[in-house]
Amino acid sequence: MRNLKHRINNYLGNSTKVLGINERNVSLIYPNNERKYYKLADDKVLTKTILETHCIDCAKTYAVIERIGDIQAQWQAINRYDKIAIKPANGSGGGGIKILRKNDKNQWCSGGQLVDDEQIFLHMASIIMGRYSLGSDDRVLIEECIEPHPFFHEIYPEGVPDFRVILLNEKPLMAMLRVPTDESDGKANLHQGGLGIGIDMKKGKLQLAYNGKQYFESHPDNNNNILGKRIPYWEHIIAVSLRVAKHFPLQYLGVDIVIDKDKGPLIMEVNVRPGLGIQLANQQGMKKMLK
Repeated sequence: MRNLKHRINNYLGNSTKVLGINERNVSLIYPNNERKYYKLADDKVLTKTILETHCIDCAKTYAVIERIGDIQAQWQAINRYDKIAIKPANGSGGGGIKILRKNDKNQWCSGGQLVDDEQIFLHMASIIMGRYSLGSDDRVLIEECIEPHPFFHEIYPEGVPDFRVILLNEKPLMAMLRVPTDESDGKANLHQGGLGIGIDMKKGKLQLAYNGKQYFESHPDNNNNILGKRIPYWEHIIAVSLRVAKHFPLQYLGVDIVIDKDKGPLIMEVNVRPGLGIQLANQQGMKKMLK
């Protein structure tokens, strides 16, 4: 505990080194990313097109639905799978994502609750009508469901944790692991209550976890150890994030990566405006790093 307090105090003493939103926009996003390329990261379908073109591993796409009238016909082909992920192509922060799995009676379930075809169709229609993309028309992306690597179950057994690596000019600056909590309802997004866990990028080990209020050495919901855990596939994770940076026309970007238990690291998303909470998770500001 004494060591933990020392780390926190050390970070707070260097808070002037933290990069703010305005400074991030002016010094990183605007000079390094042309606005015409933002859509390549904001639209998950366009992102996956680039990833697949360059043979960068990502979740397999089962269908892309653009019109409400196409939902029922497309669903006939999708219904043969046992588990799927439904996402808005232009959604953000995890909004609109629905994970469906079939039970032993071949019925679809979401979050442990039965859902019928009508409920699923309504959800997809709401995506297309722009409910999760600020009112603009959207597309439904249906893809394979990720099965998290056992490493994540040792920390928290629910949801899909992911790594975020922030890069500038094809150089990794900082990384964190985002892990769900009871409060976040299985989602790893920090603004929904997930944990941001700092990473020692040289050693490939987890550091302290931050929940927006305080730091922890173990998961606050189950007391499972976090601090010092070695990350599987760490060199692979860095290598694949560098490949993404190489093939995207963005010089400053965030790359979100999951580890599937069978396929290993897979790219989930690319962010043109990665959040700055990663500094809090790592107890380190970006200003010094950029200089």
